[in-house]
Amino acid sequence: IFVCLTHKWVWIIYQPEQIFHMSKAFEQLTERFQRLSRIGHATSYLSWDQMVMMPSAGVDARAASLAELAAIGHETLTSPEVEELFADADASASAEERDSLAEMQRVWRQQTCLPAKLVKEKIIAGSRCEHGWRTQKSANDWPGFLANFQTVVDLAIDEAQLRQAANDNIATPYDALLDLHCSGDSKALIDSVFSVLREKLPPLLQEVMEKQRSRKSYKVDGSYDVNAQRMLNESLMRKLGFDFNAGRLDVSMHPFSMGSAGDLRITTRFRDDEFLDAMMATAHETGHASYEGGLPTQWADLPIGQHRNMCIHESQSLLFEKQIFLSKTFMSGFCAEIQSHFPAQRFEAEDLWLAATHVAPEFIRVEANEVTYPLHVLLRYEIESALINGEIQARDIPDLWQQKMSDFLGLDVAGDHARGCMQDIHWSDGTFGYFPSYTVGAVNAAQIFNAIKREHSDWQTSFSKGDVSFVRDWLLRKIWSKGCTLSSQALMEHATGEGTTPDYYLEHLRARYVDESY
Repeated sequence: IFVCLTHKWVWIIYQPEQIFHMSKAFEQLTERFQRLSRIGHATSYLSWDQMVMMPSAGVDARAASLAELAAIGHETLTSPEVEELFADADASASAEERDSLAEMQRVWRQQTCLPAKLVKEKIIAGSRCEHGWRTQKSANDWPGFLANFQTVVDLAIDEAQLRQAANDNIATPYDALLDLHCSGDSKALIDSVFSVLREKLPPLLQEVMEKQRSRKSYKVDGSYDVNAQRMLNESLMRKLGFDFNAGRLDVSMHPFSMGSAGDLRITTRFRDDEFLDAMMATAHETGHASYEGGLPTQWADLPIGQHRNMCIHESQSLLFEKQIFLSKTFMSGFCAEIQSHFPAQRFEAEDLWLAATHVAPEFIRVEANEVTYPLHVLLRYEIESALINGEIQARDIPDLWQQKMSDFLGLDVAGDHARGCMQDIHWSDGTFGYFPSYTVGAVNAAQIFNAIKREHSDWQTSFSKGDVSFVRDWLLRKIWSKGCTLSSQALMEHATGEGTTPDYYLEHLRARYVDESY
C-alpha cells in the first residue's frame, strides 16, 4: 500500500521491489537536501544579523556558531551513505528526477572534496577577517588586515587545490573557485568576453569623456536627511515591484541582498551629502531579491530550485540598476517622487540623469560608472587568479593594485588602502572567483534587456509611467521560474536566442553615453 501511495503505478506491476527501493532512495536524498537547505536558511540570517545588527563583542561566538552549522551541513552531505543513495536513485529516475539528481550531485561533488575541518576553519577565519575589516578599512590599516587575511588566503588556496584535484576538467586552482560562482560559464568564455572589453573599453571611455566635456554637467551634492533617503529608497523598491510584506531594507557598510521568498533582506548605505549612490545600490539589490523571490516554489529546498549561478544573478541586479533605474524614461517618471522627499531642493529629470550617468575614472568599484566598472573587475580578476595560483603573495597586493589602477584608470592609490585593495568585503571572507560574475552579469543584463525591448517596443512609455511589471513578468517567465533546470548558457539562449556575447553591452554603452538616446 505504501508504494501505491507514492509514485510509478505502471512500474509497480513489473518491478515492485526495485521501484520501491529507487523511490525510497530519491526520497531520502530529497529529505537530506531539504535538511541542508534549512541549515543554510539559519546560517544566512545569522550572517545577516552579524553584518547588520550584531554588537562587535559577539563576533567570536557567532563565528563558532556559523562554523558549527557549516560543519553539520558538510557532514550531512558527505556521509558515506549519500554516494550509495545517488547510485540507487540514478538507476531508474524519471526525467524530472534526473534533472534534480544532477543538481544534487553537482552540489555533493563540490563538498565531498573538502574535509569538515577545513570548512570550519574557513568560516572562523572569514568571520574574524570580515569583522576586523570593518574598522581596519576606515583606519587604512593594511598590516592589521593582512594579519587576518593571510589565514583566509592560505585556506582558500588549500580549498582550491583540493577542488582542482577532485575534478580532471579543472585546469588551475583558481578555475576551481571560479566554478563555484560561475558554474557553466567556462574560464574560456569569460576570457573571451574580457578580451573584447579590454580592447574596446579604453577607446570608448575616451570617446565618452570627450563627449561629456561638451555637455551640461550636474551634481546632486548637498545635504540630504538620511531618514528621508530611506523613505525614498523604500518608495523606489515598491516601484520596482518589491513586496515589503515579504522583505525589508536595512543599512550595512557594504550593500547586499540575501534571503528567500517570504523573507528577503536588502541592505544599502547612505551618505548625507549625496543620494543617487544609495538609490543605485538599492535598485541593484532589489534585482537580486526579485530573482530569489521568483524562483520556483515547488523546488524551494532543493538545488534544482536555486539560482543558476552568479553571472545570471548579477544580470538581474544590474538590469534593475542600469537598464531600468538609469534609463532616461524611468528617471523622468520617478523625478517627482525624488522631489517630494527633498522639498528644499529643485530637481529636473534631465539634470538627475546627467548626474547619474557622469563618466570619470573612480577609485571605488561600487561607485564606478558602467563604462569603467569592467576595468575594476579585470583588475581584481587578474590579482586574485594570480594569488590563488601561487604566482603572487598576499603581501604583494597593494603594489599590484596601485600598478593596475594606474594602468587601467590612471588613478594613484599608493598607500591609500581604504580606496585601494581594502575597499571590498569579498576577499575578507575568502570569496575568490566571484568578481568576474559582476562583468559577465552586466554583459548578460544588456543582452537580456535587448530581448525584452524586442518584445515590448513601447517599453519607454511604460517606464515613464513607472511601470516595470512587464519586465518582471518577462524575467519570471524566462529566467526566474527556471531555477537550475537549464545551464547558464542554455538559459541565456532560451531567454535571448543566443549565448553570452559582449556585443549588446557595448551597444548599450554607446547608445547611452555617446548617442545619449536612453
